[in-house]
Amino acid sequence: MTSRASTPAGLLAEAVRDDAGRPLITFYDDATGERVELSVATFSNWVAKTANLLQDDLAAQPGDRLALLLPAHWQTAVWLLAAFSTGVVAVPGGDPAGADLVVSGPDTLDAARACRGERVAMALRPLGGRFPQPPRGFVDYAVEVPAQGDLFTPYAPVGPDAAVLELPDGRELTAGEVVERARAEAGALGLEPGSRLLSGLSYDDWTGLAAGLLAPLAARSSVVLCRHLEQASAETLDRRRREERVTHLAGSGTA
Repeated sequence: MTSRASTPAGLLAEAVRDDAGRPLITFYDDATGERVELSVATFSNWVAKTANLLQDDLAAQPGDRLALLLPAHWQTAVWLLAAFSTGVVAVPGGDPAGADLVVSGPDTLDAARACRGERVAMALRPLGGRFPQPPRGFVDYAVEVPAQGDLFTPYAPVGPDAAVLELPDGRELTAGEVVERARAEAGALGLEPGSRLLSGLSYDDWTGLAAGLLAPLAARSSVVLCRHLEQASAETLDRRRREERVTHLAGSGTA
């Protein structure tokens, strides 16, 4: 089936209609031993809840800038699609002082306090666990997101011409450009429906964002997203490639 989606949210909606039960992201943290697998349906549900949190509780508006101080992680992928769905401009690694909102992992909370708008803290604990003590001045994502709605409808439609992503070099990409580049990247990587791409890249630039989420989404394939891959032994990596039926590799340490 030829994709007609013109936005990242449209790609996700197509994936749900096409095969909601297939894996989309399989996440490993080689520092903790964590493994999480999200089907298209489960990922979409997390995105809907997070988009509702953004739009309603955090009062984010289309065009607002969201600094994402987060590593390559399944929850970061959720935030990216939630931002794209609401028309908020996601800025991976962005300056919190110049952002309207910030989402921070546990290691960047001090930097995140420079944001004068809403601040969200992510514990990044296994199974999406919360902080033992919520960081002062932050909303604890794991506490707030479960009660959000499972379906999301933006107050204002997010079309292909809406800016949704700022890259480290300052370039802004529209929703349509994100989809076009994701499809091109999927072609360059040789991804096809059913492919399994293992990525050890960060989410700090387009290459990592494409390999770690957007290209597999565009190709109706899936990603094995690995954090702290440098801590995995050659034997561990070889076993993972076999057990996860990896067909493509991206990033240093994956050869």
